[in-house]
Amino acid sequence: MNNFPWLTTLWLAPVAGAIVVLVLPPAQRNLARIIAFAFALATLVLAVVTAVRFEPGGEQYQFVESHEWIPAFGAGYTVGIDGIAMVLVLLTTALVPILILAGWNDDREAGGGKRVMHTYLALTLLVEAMVLVSFVALDILLFYIFFEAMLIPMYFLIGGFGSRGGDITASGTTGDEAGKASRQRSRAAVKFLLYNLFGGLIMLAAVIGLYVLTAREGLGPGGVGTFDLRIVVAAANSGQLGAAPAVLNALFLGFMFAFAVKAPLWPLHTWLPDAAVAATPSSAVLMMAVVDKVGTFGMLRYCVLLFPAAAGTYAPLVITLAVIGIVYGAVLAIGQTDVMRLIAYTSISHFGFIILGIFAMTSQGQTGATLYMVNHGISTAALFLIAGFLVSRRGTRLIADYGGVQKVAPVLAGTFFIAGLATLSLPGLAPFVSEFLVLVGTFSRYPAAAVVASAALVLAALYVLWMYQRMMTGPVTTGNEKLRDLVPREYAVVVPLIAALIFLGVYPKPVLDFIDPAVTQTLTTIGREDPKPSVPAVTEAGPAAIPGGTHK
Repeated sequence: MNNFPWLTTLWLAPVAGAIVVLVLPPAQRNLARIIAFAFALATLVLAVVTAVRFEPGGEQYQFVESHEWIPAFGAGYTVGIDGIAMVLVLLTTALVPILILAGWNDDREAGGGKRVMHTYLALTLLVEAMVLVSFVALDILLFYIFFEAMLIPMYFLIGGFGSRGGDITASGTTGDEAGKASRQRSRAAVKFLLYNLFGGLIMLAAVIGLYVLTAREGLGPGGVGTFDLRIVVAAANSGQLGAAPAVLNALFLGFMFAFAVKAPLWPLHTWLPDAAVAATPSSAVLMMAVVDKVGTFGMLRYCVLLFPAAAGTYAPLVITLAVIGIVYGAVLAIGQTDVMRLIAYTSISHFGFIILGIFAMTSQGQTGATLYMVNHGISTAALFLIAGFLVSRRGTRLIADYGGVQKVAPVLAGTFFIAGLATLSLPGLAPFVSEFLVLVGTFSRYPAAAVVASAALVLAALYVLWMYQRMMTGPVTTGNEKLRDLVPREYAVVVPLIAALIFLGVYPKPVLDFIDPAVTQTLTTIGREDPKPSVPAVTEAGPAAIPGGTHK
C-alpha cells in the first residue's frame, strides 16, 4: 500500500461521483442525492485514512506522485501533501457531505426541472475535486489550471442554482420579483467570474515569467525550464533564479493579485457579498469556506515560498490592507439589514485575519492563519446554513421580519447563537484559538497592526449579538408563529459543525500537530525567524534591555 496513489484517488472519487450522478435517469432525484452523498463520504474516508498515514514530523511533502505530463517544457503531474494542505483537505472533504445534506432540496429553488438536482450535485462534487487538486498540486502549472477551472462549476452554482429569493420579503415572491432575483443571480455570477478570471490572467503572466527564469537557468530535466514547485522553491531561496529584485517583485505581485481576489482581500472583495447572497446557502458556504481558502493557501504556499524577499518587501502593504479589511468588513456587517449579507461581510473581516497572520511571517501568525482557515470554514458553515434554514421557513432575509424565534424554534435559535459566538471568537470555541495566535504572532512584529485588528473583536460582538437580539429574542413577530424547529436532516447538518466548534475550541492539538511542523519548515525554507523579545534587566547602572530575553 506504500505505492498506492492516495492523492489521485482522493480527488478522482468526487469526479467519479459526478459522472455517476449525471448518467442517472432524470426521475431518480433521490437516488442522485444518495449516490452523491455516498461518494462525498467515501472521499472523506479517503482523506481520514491519508491523515492517519501522514507523518507530521516526517518529510515536508508526503504521498508524492510524479508523472510526465508535458515534458517539452517541464510540466508534470506531480502531487504531494504537507501538514497545511492536509488540514485543508480534511476541512473540504468533511464539509461537502454536510453541504449535500443541507442542500437536499435545493433543486426546488432552481425550479425543480428534471435534471436540476443531478446537475447541482455533479457541479458540487466537481468543485470539491478541483479544490483538492489545488491543495495537493506540486506542479505550478497544474495548480494554475485547476485554480482557474474551479471557477466554471462555481459560476453555474451561483448563476443557475441560486435562491429565487433575491430581495424576497415576507410577502413572498411574485413573478416580477422572481425575474429580478434571476437577473441579480446572473449579475452576481458574472461578477464573480470576471473578477476571478482577471486575477487568473495576471497570475498566468507571472507563471510564464517564472518558467522563463527557470528555463534560463536550465533547472528542469534536460536543461529546460520546470514547473516543479520543490525545484523552483529551492532555486528561489538559494538565489539560483538569478533575477533582479524588481523582476521577482513583479512576479510576486502577479501571484498575489490572483490570490487576493480569490481570498478576497480588501479592496478586491466586492464580488463576495453579491455572490454569497445570490447562491443557495450550501453553494455560498462551498464558495466561502472551501473555494476561497485556495486563495489564502496560495499566499502561504506560493507567494511566501517562491518569493520570500518580495513577500517581506510587500508585507507592510499587505498587512495594512488586511487590517483595513478586518475593520471594514466588521463595520459594514453592523449596518446590514439582510442576515445573509451580514454573514458574508463577516467573512471579509475573517479573511483579513488569515492574511494578517500569513504576512506577519512568524510561527504563531502562520500557524494561527492556517488554523483560522479551518475554523472559519466550520463557523461560517454553521452560521450560514442555520440562517439558510431559517430563511427557507420564513421566506425573507430581512432581519426586521424576525423576532421571538427562540420561543417557537428554540433549538434553531440556540444553535444559531453558538455559531454566532464562534464567529465573534468567544473563548472555548474554535475560532478563538486561531485569532489569538494571529494577534500574538502579529504583535511581535507589527504591534500597531495587531492593536487595530483587535478592535474588530468589539465590532464582532456588536454585529453578532445585535443580530441575535433582533432576530431571536423578544415577542414573536407576526408571521413567525408557526416556524418549525430543526428536523432530523438539519440536525445531521448542524450537530457535527457545533461539535467541531466546541471540540477544537477546547482541544485544538490534533490540528496543530499537522500545522506546526509544516509552518516551521516554511519559515526555515525562507530563512525567517521569530523576533526575539527584549526583556528589561536590572544592572548596577540601572535598567537595561537585554536582547533575547536573558538575564546576566
